[in-house]
Amino acid sequence: MTALPGETPGTGGTDTPQDAVSPPDEAGAQEPAADADPASDGAGAAEVVDPASTEAAEPDAGAEAEAASTEGATEAEAPSADTEGASAGTEAASTDAASPEPELSEAQAELAAQRELRERIEQRKAAKAAPIAAGAGLSGTAADLLAAVRAVESGEKTGSAFFASPAPAQAPRRTAPAAAQPPRTPAPQAAPAPQSASPEALDAVRSVLVEGGAPEALARPAVGALGEQAGELLRTDPWQLLAVPGVRPEQADGFARALLGADCGPDDGRRTAALVGWVLERAALQGHTALDAEAVRAALAERAVSDPDAAVLEAVEEGVALLFQEGGDEEPEETEADAEETDEGGLAPDADAPGEPVRILLGLDRYALAEESLADGLARLVNTCEKAADWAEAAAAAPSPSAAELIRTTAAAGLVAHSGGEAARAEPAALIAAARGLGLRAFGAAHSEDGRRRLSAATGDPDTAVTLAGLLSGAQGPGRDEDGALALDLLVVLDAPQLDVEGAAVLVEALADGARLVLSGDPGVLGSAGAGRVFADVLAARTCPQVVSRTPDPGPIGELVSGIGIGELNQVDAPGKEVVIVPVRDAGEAVHRTVQLVADSVPRAFSIPADETQVITVGHGGAAGTRVLNEALKQRLNPGPGRFGGFDPGDRVVHVPAPGRAVPGVVRSADAEGLHLDCGGVPVVVPQEQVESSVRHGWALSAHQAAGMRWPAAVVVLPGDAAQGLSRPWVYTAFGRGERHLSVVHGVDQALPHAVAQVPAQERTTRLRPLLEALPTPDAAS
Repeated sequence: MTALPGETPGTGGTDTPQDAVSPPDEAGAQEPAADADPASDGAGAAEVVDPASTEAAEPDAGAEAEAASTEGATEAEAPSADTEGASAGTEAASTDAASPEPELSEAQAELAAQRELRERIEQRKAAKAAPIAAGAGLSGTAADLLAAVRAVESGEKTGSAFFASPAPAQAPRRTAPAAAQPPRTPAPQAAPAPQSASPEALDAVRSVLVEGGAPEALARPAVGALGEQAGELLRTDPWQLLAVPGVRPEQADGFARALLGADCGPDDGRRTAALVGWVLERAALQGHTALDAEAVRAALAERAVSDPDAAVLEAVEEGVALLFQEGGDEEPEETEADAEETDEGGLAPDADAPGEPVRILLGLDRYALAEESLADGLARLVNTCEKAADWAEAAAAAPSPSAAELIRTTAAAGLVAHSGGEAARAEPAALIAAARGLGLRAFGAAHSEDGRRRLSAATGDPDTAVTLAGLLSGAQGPGRDEDGALALDLLVVLDAPQLDVEGAAVLVEALADGARLVLSGDPGVLGSAGAGRVFADVLAARTCPQVVSRTPDPGPIGELVSGIGIGELNQVDAPGKEVVIVPVRDAGEAVHRTVQLVADSVPRAFSIPADETQVITVGHGGAAGTRVLNEALKQRLNPGPGRFGGFDPGDRVVHVPAPGRAVPGVVRSADAEGLHLDCGGVPVVVPQEQVESSVRHGWALSAHQAAGMRWPAAVVVLPGDAAQGLSRPWVYTAFGRGERHLSVVHGVDQALPHAVAQVPAQERTTRLRPLLEALPTPDAAS
């Protein structure tokens, strides 16, 4: 199969593969002793593996399995993302039997707000008379669409002949989602229950599935994906089965052949339309909100579609995908001088010069609508805030020059982008404190409960810090005003790179006119688990002032991570053994050393207990992935029979309440209600039906799951079969999770420095940047 942009065949969800380059040598580096105690080695510099003294780690048989299991950029959000076909359907089916709770949980409220936003956006879009702006979604009848696309791609006409690109008018603030309950004392929250399906609908779907040779376990997820009419829809269009998570094209083809017989063919319009949607959904798992039309056609060709061009056009006509163009601006106006030269018989200057190439993109409507809503909302914030606010006195009292610059910049702008490392988080905290001192309702929202606690400590006021999910659900923060907007004047969003486009659209939609928004984060970390690259697009579009922190991250770990950020894997002085490299030969030894470090060496050397040390590895599968490591760590740290779905009280777990959110927790108990967790001080009850699909052991996490959080100590495991999953953002993110100590279990030899130096962030195809660049923002920074 042809890989999508940014996807390596068989390794979806990891960053691009790389070759091997030797790490820096250290004189006297030797093979580790049986006890991998970071305090037992000599003093001085951090240890670095010597290629001359350490054998190359051979990829073991689990490498291929790991590659498959890390498929999709949402490894952080779907514990069972590597399961395919019938097994995936069976797991999905187990999550659908829970009864809805009388009070909405945090995740339910968040998902409801997203659905509400999409409905409003769709209504607004349908009412627009002009075509989609700043990216120019194609409008008109199907016949016009067909002619336009063919003319552009054949070169007969320029894209400007068919695509209008007026700057969209500033959108007034829409009413935010319905007011939520005011902040309250945390109570046990129930994990969101899937919408119940009627028995009739389930029976109808089961009948069709059995007739087509598909497992009955797919009935509930099929109804969840396709609605109450799923049975009738699957009978008339069997390839709609691709809408069920985990189902692949070859499985849908077999299902269709069983139902349709001789009427089934590779060029069936129903099949090609479903494949286009499946390709775009797969791209969204890699972070793309749109794909180049050529990439979609290539993917269709790999699936035996004889005429990919016609298939793409048909899918657009049927509304499966939206069509956009980038580039191909309108022809420049002809000057009098050019006209005179042309009249004299010669060509006008540069008449033959090729114009900007037209790029045709395909995207799913929900991401297109979210990007347009987000762009409109950000422009609204830029243009409606008070620009003449005097915060000079507060800036003068700031604890650092960078904090003072951030305060001054925010006083004069409705939208500000702030970038910096871990130490720079003190600057948004100073901004919040200064704004509160001026009588403003200022709050900071972090990606995780851990980030919220760290922000609370920095501001000195727990009431100023919330999680983003808690803010939107109303479980934390100021609540809503009479218009339904968030009752605040300034919102600072930390960990901004973790914002996906749909979540960002919901957030901006909830902000009132005149409110100020500061997006703060480290551009070097891994991007969001969901589709989009909001923070990177805002920085690239330069539609708002940008403040770059000058506060460096301290200590040997800060020095190491800062070097990685610019593509250099440097040897750092670590007199207190803050950074230790533990070479290993194979995955089995990597697992052994990891357990030894967490259970014995780190607690003995640094007095950091095992429950405050986080293990981070590249993927979930493989011989040293999260599954194997978690099994080994449980046996050592909290052995037990797994009385409730494989879990025992005291187990460290990660709970996935909604796509894109991984919440670490600890199992406290289990009863008829479900599995009781303590997630950062917030009690959560996961119903029995959802435990298998939404809770996994959490002693070892992927880097995507660990993003936005820190622990006193981190152990990063790099077995030989993980080399293809490494990139500079991955290493930067993983190595930066430890506050006091970092151990690297190193088995990838030269692949580590190569990834840092030569494998940058995976590019994501999005439309937000051109949408922002086309908006009228008079205060944009140059």
